[in-house]
Parts: sequence; structure tokens; C-alpha cells
Amino acid sequence: MRSVRWASEDGSGLEHLEFDAQPEGFVVESVLAGDRFEGEYGLIYRVECDVHWRVTRVVMKLAGGGTLELLGDTNGNWTDGSGAPRDDLKGCIDIDISATPFTNTLPIRRLGLNKDERRVIRVVYIAVPAMTVEAVEQAYTCLEPDRLYRYEGIFRQFTAELPVDEDGLVIDYPTLFRRVTN
Repeated sequence: MRSVRWASEDGSGLEHLEFDAQPEGFVVESVLAGDRFEGEYGLIYRVECDVHWRVTRVVMKLAGGGTLELLGDTNGNWTDGSGAPRDDLKGCIDIDISATPFTNTLPIRRLGLNKDERRVIRVVYIAVPAMTVEAVEQAYTCLEPDRLYRYEGIFRQFTAELPVDEDGLVIDYPTLFRRVTN
């Protein structure tokens, strides 16, 4: 079990994350408070992955708001918490929760990119605090194996270079988040 904290660059938010590597996969539980386009929010989330970093479940609860649950079969098929298929998310293996740098770890670890290798992927993008869900294209490039990756949010024309630690957790996310504890 490992604890990590990030603060937003503008000082309006903080995230406390518990990362647990287990024999059957990885579990992350986190609580964060922040301020984004739609206003202030508090969020608790849990992400479960298999040993290959493929998301099997994400549950999110917005303080004073709704709950979102998605289940993945690790082959790009998704259902909501009640078991209804989410065909709009077909082909996505990873998730991206907009309010946290943690979810960049998922494709970084899962893809196992070699130096200068770039891969375009479809991910389940979850906007916070709106709690909207859509499939979007992103790309990751390995600049220095196990140390530095380029993230491209193709759907919004955004690029950032992300340094990571020995677990693949983002250290700093330029203009958005910075690590305050390991």
C-alpha cells in the first residue's frame, strides 16, 4: 500500500490517493476536492485493474451529487453499474478521469512502450464534476522508458510531458498538478 498526494497548480485542489498492488491486480482509492469549469466539487473514486493494468471497474461518487459505475471486461466492452451495455465505449481499455493525474498511469503501464514509440488509443473519458462519459482518442509516446512520457489529448489538442516514478505514477503534470508527497 502506498499513499500519494497531488495539489492543483492553481492551489484550488488536493488529491489523496491510496495505491495497492495485489496478486490479482491493482486497486486505487482516492478522495479529491477541487475547482473546475463547473465549480467546486468533492469526489471519491475507486479504480480496479487486472495484473496487466486493464480497468475492470471504476466507481465514482460526487459529494452532494450522483454516483457513476462502469465495468470493463478488459477486451474493450463496458457496462454501467446496472449491467446495461455501453456500446459507445466499445474498444476502450483505459479510463481518463479529468480531475486526476492518476489515470495517465493506466495506459503508461499497460502499453509498455519502447523509447520513441507512440500509440494512439481510445479511452473512456470522464469529465468531473459534470460526470459525463465519452470515448475519446489520446496518444502516448515514451520519451525515456519508465521515466518520461508525452501525453496527447487528441480530442482537445492538448500535449504534456509527464515524468513518472517507479510505479508509473505521474510526478508532475505541467500546468495542472504537482506531487506534494510520495
